[in-house]
Amino acid sequence: MGPGFSEYFQAFRNRRIGVTALLGFSSGLPLALTSGTLQAWMSTAGVDIRTIGIFALVGIPYTMKFLWSPLMDRFVPPWLGRRRGWIILMQVVLMFSIAAMGFASPERAPWALAALALFVAFSSASQDIVIDAYRTDILHETERGIGAALFVFGYRIAMLISGALALILSDRIGWHSTYLIMAGCMLTGVIASLWGPEPEKKIAPPGNLREAVWGPLIDFFSRPSAGMALLLIVLYKLADAYAGTMTTPFLIRGAGFSATDVGAVNKGFGLAALIIGAMFGGALMIRLGLYRSLMFFGILQAVSNLSFMLLAWSGKNYGVMIFAVGFENLTGGMGTAAFISLLMALCNSRFSATQYALLSSLAALGRIFIAPTSGYLAGSVGWATFFFITALTALPGLGLLWLLKKEVTGYTGGQA
Repeated sequence: MGPGFSEYFQAFRNRRIGVTALLGFSSGLPLALTSGTLQAWMSTAGVDIRTIGIFALVGIPYTMKFLWSPLMDRFVPPWLGRRRGWIILMQVVLMFSIAAMGFASPERAPWALAALALFVAFSSASQDIVIDAYRTDILHETERGIGAALFVFGYRIAMLISGALALILSDRIGWHSTYLIMAGCMLTGVIASLWGPEPEKKIAPPGNLREAVWGPLIDFFSRPSAGMALLLIVLYKLADAYAGTMTTPFLIRGAGFSATDVGAVNKGFGLAALIIGAMFGGALMIRLGLYRSLMFFGILQAVSNLSFMLLAWSGKNYGVMIFAVGFENLTGGMGTAAFISLLMALCNSRFSATQYALLSSLAALGRIFIAPTSGYLAGSVGWATFFFITALTALPGLGLLWLLKKEVTGYTGGQA
């Protein structure tokens, strides 16, 4: 007998879930301020295009954050506990460093601005390390899907604010004031950190730095089928990522839609569908459990790629476009909720900062290595065949998930 409606609503109403949503907002806000929004600021300021391109390097801390994550597992700040202490420290640092960016000048001192942006990215990546660990430590097994969904919701809303809204504000009040307002928005995360609960079980941190570095690896690889679990992490979202790299070029160059069409449907409607999918998938996970959710949502993700094959056959058809974009984002959101839940379930609470950072970095490997081939493949075989092949790339991950059914069903996370 599955859970009743009261259990679904109760899962949405508890304090742990509310904090997770607010911390998702705090996590998503700084990203655009050091990437797309910053590039727009430099473009309007007349900065050389080559300099703007070099600024993309400030995003490196997000991909390398596992290198210093053991420090955040090992050391406990003297305030607010092991996780919240680090989170609020990073949030205060982010507030001041984002505000400092607002006082910088891309025209007169671009490299000073670059140094500030790099520091913001480092602080943001550090915040992400501990927020991921905190979410893993406090959420109950049945709450992970909903928690992941609301984290995604908060994250995406923050990206809209620091992206689209910041660009609109810059035209009206200037870039300096815009960055000061964005710095003030970090207060949302500070409030969430102060409001957030401590984990229900007392968790002992690693006894020394050596254990903090090697303990996560020893713990993980001591489990049955650890290597296959790592391969599953690489493969599970591969089809979704592979198709996603070519979605916008296909809609504009392949199907013939305008940039306005793509902005409204793919970016606007698609974002709404992604959030709804994550929320619906998170709620559905209460009934289905982790394994069945991963399998069901994974199959839907693969099928959604075929909707773009249908659009390639149909040509410039707005109805099919809306269906394809909506279906792809809806199922992508569902799959994301289940996948984040899997990552949390694989983490031991003693080492959750390091293990989650490593696992999430590993998850990006497939996208990083396969994405560059997407353009060559689409150009060689045509759009319809390309999307059919991307759907097929889901099969290895789903097959591996089926082989690991017993292990995935047994994942509970939070091991002491």
